Amino acid sequence: MNEMDRPPVVLEARGISKYFGAVTALEDVSFSLRKGEVIGIVGDNGAGKSTLMKVLSGLYRPSEGKLLFEGNEVNFSTPSDARRLGIEMVYQDLALAENMNIAENIFLGTEPRRTFLGGLISFYDHRQARARASEHLETLKIHVKSVEQAVGDLSGGQRQAVAIARATAFDAKVVIMDEPTAALAIREVGKVLDLIKDLKKRGISVILISHRMDDIFYVCDRVLALFHGKNFAQADLGDTSRSEVIGWIMGTLNHKGTLAHDRL
Repeated sequence: MNEMDRPPVVLEARGISKYFGAVTALEDVSFSLRKGEVIGIVGDNGAGKSTLMKVLSGLYRPSEGKLLFEGNEVNFSTPSDARRLGIEMVYQDLALAENMNIAENIFLGTEPRRTFLGGLISFYDHRQARARASEHLETLKIHVKSVEQAVGDLSGGQRQAVAIARATAFDAKVVIMDEPTAALAIREVGKVLDLIKDLKKRGISVILISHRMDDIFYVCDRVLALFHGKNFAQADLGDTSRSEVIGWIMGTLNHKGTLAHDRL
């Protein structure tokens, strides 16, 4: 596929560095993400993955470098700035309210309301929230007994699905996921990965942080490795292998040896 036929770049980082006093967490990191593309970000602990994601989602401001969204330079002061453009972050701890139901979690902070007396009085519109939540879950092919189920009663995979539903409920264009399958039972992993594939089909771009090579090679189009806060290597999935990517995580290029995993 030539450059003209490829989807447009939706998010781009150019020369991003982040310093915390004398500590350099990121140094001159660059990458781009196209519409409907899933890119895997890999690296050992301390490689800079989480710091980069926090820069992209507006939690941290870069010390150097710039971010471009749909070709325009952007400056985020808070996560709300990134969210308004359509960049959503699904954190590893999910940040769900377990004592609230599914619909309430999906619309937490953006609750649909009914107004009276010209807007002087407003109430949370439970009926509209339930209807919109059910419609959104159906679109994402997420199956639950009821949107009125308490999140605390859901399985790990269902909670992850609710977190993704919340992130995509308001015209998300980029979803960043931090280890979405790390705490899931094996039977639930496939459902979450298929959900990521469905986001791709809908034209939503995904950044996936994961230590699981099976996840990376199942859903991603490209993989980018960070090492000691710097770009180390990247490739289309069809041009690399599990063993080579694991080598990148350890700081080794051109590692072509066969892993025990590959011989099974």
